[in-house]
Formats: sequence, C-alpha cells, structure tokens
Amino acid sequence: MGSKLTKPLVALTILIVISCLFPPEASASRSVAYHLLDQLGGSPHYRLNVVVSESLLGYYLEKSHMLITNNDFAKFVTPYALKPIADNLRQIYPDDEDFVNGVLMIVHQIPYEETKPPKYPVETIAEDKGDCDVFSYVAASIIIAGGLNVVLLYYESESHMNIGVNLSQEPYDVNRRVDYVMHDGAKFYVGECTGDNWQSGWRVGECPDSLKNASVQVVTLESCEQTAPGQVSASYKSLQTSTLSLSISTAYLVQGSPVTLAGQLTPALQNKTVTIYIKANNSPWTALSTVATDSSGRFEYVWNGETSGICNVQASWSGDDDYAPADSPTRTVTVLSVFLVSLLAISVILAGLGVVVFLMSKQNREDIPEPRPPEIPD
Repeated sequence: MGSKLTKPLVALTILIVISCLFPPEASASRSVAYHLLDQLGGSPHYRLNVVVSESLLGYYLEKSHMLITNNDFAKFVTPYALKPIADNLRQIYPDDEDFVNGVLMIVHQIPYEETKPPKYPVETIAEDKGDCDVFSYVAASIIIAGGLNVVLLYYESESHMNIGVNLSQEPYDVNRRVDYVMHDGAKFYVGECTGDNWQSGWRVGECPDSLKNASVQVVTLESCEQTAPGQVSASYKSLQTSTLSLSISTAYLVQGSPVTLAGQLTPALQNKTVTIYIKANNSPWTALSTVATDSSGRFEYVWNGETSGICNVQASWSGDDDYAPADSPTRTVTVLSVFLVSLLAISVILAGLGVVVFLMSKQNREDIPEPRPPEIPD
C-alpha cells in the first residue's frame, strides 16, 4: 500500500510546488473603439468604447469550437455577452433599420482575416479580426440583444455567410434593389457583414451581386446562447479604471470543506455583480457563482471544495457605463481528496504502529538476560 500512496502524494506535492513558484497574475482587459455616424453618410459623431475582460475572453477561448452540422453555427451567437453594445446603439438609433445599420458599421470596421476554427464574438472583438462567419456571429448577437429577429444565411457553394433581419417595414435607406429571404412566411432582409467601407458600405437590404442567385440555407437562432458569466463593457465615454481584489481563507482544505472567497471592488460600488470563475486541474474555466457587492464594494462567497486537486479561482466584474471591467489576481486552492487523506491517515497510523512494535520488540530483547557462561570446575 505504501507504493500506491507514494505516487499520488508525489504528484500532489509537485503541483503544489509549481503553483507556489509560478502563481497566476492578474490579467489585462482588451479595448477597442468603433466610430458611428450620427446619420448614415454624415460625419462621424460617436465613438463607442468596448472593453473585454480577460476572464470573459478566457471563458470563451476554452469553450468548444467544434462544428458538426450547420445548425451548430447558432452556438456562436451570444446576445447576452454583447448586450451592452446593443443598449448603447439603441440610445442613438431607436429606429430598427438605423440600429441594424449601426451594427453593420461596427463589423465593417473589424479587419478582415480568414479565421479557422470559428470564434465566438467576444474573441473576435478582443482579437480585432475575422472573416464572414465570425462577423455574422457578432452582428447577429448584437441585433438579437437589441430585440430583433435574426437568422444566419449560409451560402455553402460560395463558402460565405451573412445575416437576415426581420424588419417591420422594407428598408428605405438603400442604394440598390432591396433583397430579402423568405422564411416561415416572413421577410428577412439581407445584411452583408464583410467590407471595410464602414461609412457608406453595405446596408441592411443590400446583397452582393455574387450572392443574388446563390443557394442559401437559413439557420435560425432559437438555440443560441441565452446567458453567459459576464458581458463586455461599452460606453460613449472614456471608461475609468476599476480594480478587484480576491482573498481566500485557506489555501489547503479537505474535499467538501468550506473556504471563504472575499474581495473588494474599487471604487466602492454597491449591488454590482461579481462573477467567480474556477478552473479545476486541467478543465476549462467555468462560472462557479455570482455575488453582489455590499455598500462598501465588498463581496464574499463560501465555497465547499467538491473537486480535488489544484483549483484556480478568479473574480471578475464586467464594468458599467462609467468603469472598465476588472479581474482579480488568480488564487490557488489545493483540495485534498477524502480518499487521499484517508490513505495518508492510515499510512501514518500504520507507520506509528510499526514504530511502537519495533520499540517494544527492542525493549523485550533488552529485558532478556544474557546467558551466563558455564562455570569451569577447579
């Protein structure tokens, strides 16, 4: 049993030493700015600042990017994560057609680069590059978050994708014939998401000539992502810096035991949602829980360590209209499995019993009188 116990103890010791020698650092946010026109064809008037926290980016980087069927396109549409962008666009574009054209202005500003495998919108915004499919995912996500019905339009023979948007009336601000796709008795007006002419480029209802007669598959988005651990931050103002701390009550615990995670948001803002992420061993980052800050900006969460091994924990705030997102430094918690602790306890007990038996045996040998040599007669 000693050899069986030695291997997991050695492995655990190595993991602990590595985590102490190379503790994860606090991560940085990614920022990008988009220009928007007050009126189509007019002068730039608005600058929308968008910030992606590194924790939210890490969450999407580690999600599955596999495409099995074309219906899997829908999983790359993430309205909740991009809702702050939609909310800001709605402030200046209450009209649905203008709103969609504002979204197209944004994706037309992202530099074109062929992208494989496909990426989630948060990745595309943070990396500031992509191609037709990832631009379509970004546009569809923002438009759905803005309250409109959207589909993806996939032209397999052309290796191309764009979007279709259902509007209450035919688009009027177009430079050519209006194009749409019928689906379930409704008109979905074509929105071309590629092109670097963001000021006077493609508008909703305009379709490239090469696609007018191409076969198209309509991909509906009922199965798109409904929620996410966090959101991007978006504002027309220059976002101020915020910070987030995180402390743990103990760095080592037995599986199933509680550990308190606490931290401070600066500035001290009340009722702000902090997401706590966890990465157990080599698994992807997942959202452990969310907690609200109190009147002093503090938060606290008690976690029972169910998963044994080395667990990294990080807290994140998505920011708001005034402040940029903030990520805490990553903290490490070592969770010892009950089985391993039991083996260790048994090993210690057996070792202790062995020492006692050895000492008693030695004492008994010392108590036995040595035989006297026989007497030699005179």
